[in-house]
Amino acid sequence: MKSITVFCGSSFGTDDIFKDHAFLLGQTLSQQHIQLIYGGADVGLMGAVADGTLSEGGKAIGVLPHFLQSKEIAHKNLTELIVVETMHERKTKMNDLCDGVIVLPGGYGTLEEFFEMITWAQLGLHTKPIGILNIDGFYDDLIRLVQTMVDKGFLKLVNRDMLLISGSIDELLEKMRNYEAPTVGKWISKDEVQKLYVKH
Repeated sequence: MKSITVFCGSSFGTDDIFKDHAFLLGQTLSQQHIQLIYGGADVGLMGAVADGTLSEGGKAIGVLPHFLQSKEIAHKNLTELIVVETMHERKTKMNDLCDGVIVLPGGYGTLEEFFEMITWAQLGLHTKPIGILNIDGFYDDLIRLVQTMVDKGFLKLVNRDMLLISGSIDELLEKMRNYEAPTVGKWISKDEVQKLYVKH
């Protein structure tokens, strides 16, 4: 993996452990020569993961919608800042630039980004590993909900297993490196994937 997209909150949350792990993730990516792709802001966990990467001399590329840049929350020291028009264009660009995705704690926006990426994977639109860094059990309830989806017949086991989970940065990165995507996306043949991805 040469580049990883990180989705996370624009707030720090209530516990210092979230900020500390975000910064440490950024440092670890840099130390392992992995480029950071993220939302481009200098606030909250977003700013912390970028600062961690930059503190070790790594590359951090931000992708920020124009309307957020106008609010002056863009990080000033990034390797590159890519400005786009819409939130959907932002996610598409971040997907194009990365080899995998890591989700940190966050709110509605973080979950929306995560679920769109895992849905694209389920549909076979990409085969990238998607990992949750489950800091201090933050995503325990979400993980239980995913299992309930399986138990109640709304999600296949093979699609549940697409989601990689760990509370350890090193372990999560190792899982991502060893990830093998399901051979067939939901309802979509491999021959249709590229055509649908372009339309998406």
